[in-house]
Amino acid sequence: MKPEDNDRIKAKKYLGQHFLIDKNIAEKIADSLLYQGNVLEIGPGMGILTAFLLKREHVNLAVIEIDGESVDYLHKYFPDLRVIQEDFLKFDLSVIFQGQFAIIGNFPYNISAPILFRLLAYRRYIPEFTGMLQKEVAERIAQQPGSKEYGILSVLLQTFYEAKYLFTVNETVFNPPPKVKSGVIRLTRKEDFNLDCDEKLYFNVVKTAFNQRRKTLRNSLKGFEKSRLIDSDILRKRPEQLPFEVFIEITKQISN
Repeated sequence: MKPEDNDRIKAKKYLGQHFLIDKNIAEKIADSLLYQGNVLEIGPGMGILTAFLLKREHVNLAVIEIDGESVDYLHKYFPDLRVIQEDFLKFDLSVIFQGQFAIIGNFPYNISAPILFRLLAYRRYIPEFTGMLQKEVAERIAQQPGSKEYGILSVLLQTFYEAKYLFTVNETVFNPPPKVKSGVIRLTRKEDFNLDCDEKLYFNVVKTAFNQRRKTLRNSLKGFEKSRLIDSDILRKRPEQLPFEVFIEITKQISN
């Protein structure tokens, strides 16, 4: 069934909705997904990306949407689609599929960081994460050490995933148009990686270091017991200078 003009949903500011209206961009995002199997789309809205995902072979699609008006729209125009009316940030993702699944979407900018931390929490289920974020956030994820944009998300996501910035999307392809450009990114889980240190401590070390990013590690990590035992050359550096491997070594030295 073809959507009617009077069925169009008005974007809700409190949900951070900016509906993608360019089908070429939607198809390009769908084509960026490499994973075959179970796929979860976050916040499909009026289903412009959904329509292209449903055309893909070897994809078992479900969508999760918090907006009741969008859910009604999806039921009307995609009657065979599995629609989960829940808050992605609160719902237990492990019960959606039996086994692993990829995530894709045009992600609301106002909850980008919580979505990405949710990905980390469920990473053993999620081998791939592909979609559109605020350009600044997408670029930050893929940044390497030495950049001012390199931060907590860069380190933690690059610990467990290979990050690739794919392409930039202009403001004009959305309704309403956001005030910033968007970027599409793909994160592919490292299948042979094992974090050989205490995970909770590792996350705490990274977050503590970057919460005082202008300080050297000697000052930012001084609250950790035994941090004085860390190699003195490392302690002279600032967090944005260090790859995730060094943060792992720091965590191991603190915990030993």
